[in-house]
Amino acid sequence: MEKPFSMKDRRKYPHIFIDLPLEYRDGDGSCLRGAMVVNAGEGGFLIESPRDIPVGTELSMTVLYPKGFELANFKVAAKIVWKEPYWREDLKRDRSSKGYQYGLEFIQILDEDRWKLSFILSKQFESQEISPSLSSQYY
Repeated sequence: MEKPFSMKDRRKYPHIFIDLPLEYRDGDGSCLRGAMVVNAGEGGFLIESPRDIPVGTELSMTVLYPKGFELANFKVAAKIVWKEPYWREDLKRDRSSKGYQYGLEFIQILDEDRWKLSFILSKQFESQEISPSLSSQYY
């Protein structure tokens, strides 16, 4: 299934390019897989994965992000609303990769995790620790 022609015009929230790893499980929770978030907004993600997942599948995801010298995470449930195959040449490693890009729409996210996502999207995480105690400074 191809994404709609006017996807940019239909978005409720602005998206930024980002490069974060994630782990996901499909609706039955049977298998843990990995993917990359390449584009993110308050309402959803664009992810890339080598796996072929049907449109309409609901995923339970954990997104990893840097917090000081460690990795932190937040959790979100999302539904695949479109997919598209991709092929990418990696000249540095002299290889290519293929897989799928998926447009995901959030269906559930806790307030604390929404705050973490907002903080990451504002690019504040590059210079500060992410902590709920900082939330009063930014809202």
